[in-house]
Amino acid sequence: MEEQVGALWHRVITGLAQRVEGRRYPQAAAHLRDLAPTLGIFFRALGGDGGLLVETAEAGAHGARRGLLQRLAGTGGRATLAWRDERALRLPETIDCFPEPGLNRDLYLWLTGLAAGQPDTAHPAGSPAGRPHGPDPIRTWLLTNQRLTRQALADLPGLAPRYRRLVDAHLLLRPDPTQLPAAEAERERLIRRALQEPGSVAALPWARRPPHPVPLWLRPAPQLPATAGRHAPHDGQQVRQDGPVEALGERRRRSAERVALPEKDQGLVTIRMENILTWGEHVQVDRGTDEEDDLERAKTAAADLDRISVARDRKAAGARLRFDLDLPAEAEDDLILDDGILLPEWDWRRRRLEPDRCRILSLLAQDAPPCPLPARLTRTAKRLRSQFQALAPARVWQRGQSDGQEVDLDAYLRLAADRRAGIGARGDALYREMRSGARDLACLLLADLSLSTDSYVNDQTRVIDVIRDSLFLFAESLAATGDRFGIFGFSSRRRDPVRVHTLKDFGETYGARIRGRIQGIRPGYYTRMGAGIRHATNLLAAQPAERRLLLLLSDGKPNDLDRYEGRFGIEDTRQAVAAARRLGLTPFCVTIDERGNDYLPHLFGNGGYVVIRRPAELPSQLPLLYARLTA
Repeated sequence: MEEQVGALWHRVITGLAQRVEGRRYPQAAAHLRDLAPTLGIFFRALGGDGGLLVETAEAGAHGARRGLLQRLAGTGGRATLAWRDERALRLPETIDCFPEPGLNRDLYLWLTGLAAGQPDTAHPAGSPAGRPHGPDPIRTWLLTNQRLTRQALADLPGLAPRYRRLVDAHLLLRPDPTQLPAAEAERERLIRRALQEPGSVAALPWARRPPHPVPLWLRPAPQLPATAGRHAPHDGQQVRQDGPVEALGERRRRSAERVALPEKDQGLVTIRMENILTWGEHVQVDRGTDEEDDLERAKTAAADLDRISVARDRKAAGARLRFDLDLPAEAEDDLILDDGILLPEWDWRRRRLEPDRCRILSLLAQDAPPCPLPARLTRTAKRLRSQFQALAPARVWQRGQSDGQEVDLDAYLRLAADRRAGIGARGDALYREMRSGARDLACLLLADLSLSTDSYVNDQTRVIDVIRDSLFLFAESLAATGDRFGIFGFSSRRRDPVRVHTLKDFGETYGARIRGRIQGIRPGYYTRMGAGIRHATNLLAAQPAERRLLLLLSDGKPNDLDRYEGRFGIEDTRQAVAAARRLGLTPFCVTIDERGNDYLPHLFGNGGYVVIRRPAELPSQLPLLYARLTA
């Protein structure tokens, strides 16, 4: 009975607080999931950085004064504001602060235009609730947003009418200055003037509480927490688990921190349950990783977290979720690389190529027994082979050869006629030989074998299984054409080593031995994509072919344990792709990442990639895609 009364009170007081003081209009809401593709194009069309993704911003505490009902209901203390950092443009997942749907959509457009004018090297000036970005964060927040607003109105006059409508509607929702204490009231009046006349306010007076959030302005990129504990280097041991890996299905990245693993047998047993801290506060308590085997409960708990504390453990988890974290980079690994293949890496902050930054470790499976083609692929392989045999160039007689299968009668008769006429002709081209036509092409397929390929695409099949079947059918198809091709897989563990698995080299003949290597592939570590592409470029550039195609098969963005996560990896991969093009290669990416359209245009160009919407169709689609690319 007590629980039922509590739940009823919660629904009543929360709903009343939202209607009276929260000023939310869910019936007119606009959602980022519907507008993200348009906003990404709009952002880049306005000159925004092409390497930034469009992500969901997380809510943060603003500290401003709340109404009585909000305090009773425990609501209204957090706001989701737009901001931009070096990785992404972060926008609210839902905007429902205006009663008209058009105004909520216009706010998305306005925030995108505002962020497009933010310099690449600067941090967005934002909310006073953020960490200080100087001696007076509130003044920085005020001045920078006014400057960005003036710049957006001057550069994008088409947004001016929308901005005026947004300001008029937002002022109706802001606190009434007459109901606030004197200092807060003066602040509120000046913020209203800054919204109506950008650039007219130079500073705000001091007050005990921060001003009320301004959804028309940007907040600063929150600083990542310092690493609380350095975990031991990864020793290569992986916890295998056959259960599915669920994705939250959100565009949101969560702030995260690394912490030391709590000591065993230390639990919360001496305090009352109502005194336990909230989800968002990390407590050094060892909670067994196998306790939570309910995926839905795990997803609900993860969705409620704003900051996640991460510790390394070797035990298998009862439920596994996949989502993006903003983790602080670990300490740089500056060990001397004295063996393997050394490759450079692009440092996007310094705008230069750092030599000998990565070490390629080439691997060849020695314990992969030869095997036949899996029975489930036999019919599809037979159909593809018959289709690809039509791509093989016709065999024609090559005449005038110094050596060959038969005497070239035409050449012999010409030689005899010339000699009878007294013309001194040479008799060194009197043979002919049957050879293939002029299809001079080499292809290298580079497959991503990172940890993310251990996730499931459906109830029975993992990503790595889809990639394995794709490699089987790809090899079967190209063997029918006679084209030279190589197949390699890669994964990384920081910059040393980047593991490259040779599945089929260019000089090898496809057969049971190659199929055994493909059958033996397993999920590896992480995706240092730039290093993998550079190594593949060197291998393919050495092939004497007129056309050289570099196919990258991936399931996600570049990432690794160190600073390669995020923008560093994106820019390094882009430079590696550009270097391959300068050598005359044709890089092309095939991905099953449903969000590939967010970042692949920046890496490979608009025509340099394809997104396979249904991962299970990749095995049959990959050979046909190759046929179109090489037709």
